[in-house]
Amino acid sequence: MKLAEMPVNVFVDTVASDAPAPGGGSVAALAGSVGAALTAMVAGLTQGRKKYAAYADHAAEVQTHAQALKLRLLDVMDRDTAAFQMVSDAFALPRSTDEEKAARSAAIQDGLKACTKTPMEMMELIDDAIGLSVTLLDGFNDTAASDLGMALLSLKAGLQGAWLNVLINVGSLKDAAFAAAYRERGQAIMDRALPLADAGFARILAQIQG
Repeated sequence: MKLAEMPVNVFVDTVASDAPAPGGGSVAALAGSVGAALTAMVAGLTQGRKKYAAYADHAAEVQTHAQALKLRLLDVMDRDTAAFQMVSDAFALPRSTDEEKAARSAAIQDGLKACTKTPMEMMELIDDAIGLSVTLLDGFNDTAASDLGMALLSLKAGLQGAWLNVLINVGSLKDAAFAAAYRERGQAIMDRALPLADAGFARILAQIQG
């Protein structure tokens, strides 16, 4: 069964078990998907209300985009677990001869690259979702301010979790150029998206507190 199709209680029980996957990477993708879903929710609640009529068109665009990001993050959640399985399978390969050892080492490295690519994809999707969420700040249904704040918190947690998964995998890679490229890509996203999420949350907090 795909992770995205599991009942919530089954998913969290599986995470809580001694199974190595799903783990932090899958949870990071789920956090991002929930953040995108909350963004879509707030955008939906902003439409169809006279008070927010000036923002309705933009809210409709945000809702459509956020719904798409929600689904893409659920998809990468499952693919991240599949990538982890590649590494597990590679470690189980025989290593009795030099040829087997070389094949096993290559398979492990391929698996680690796959395990780097999926959280990087999460980071890129969540980066998009954070940018999308903060565009609502200039006009949205203020009764849903706490929901938009929670969207940004979820997205930030997902982004940071995905970054940890990138870093832990590139640390074991022999391909130094690949590792350096992914570190650079990830750091650029972190430098851009985290301040945006923090500033957005601060605005919402100030709005709620009055």
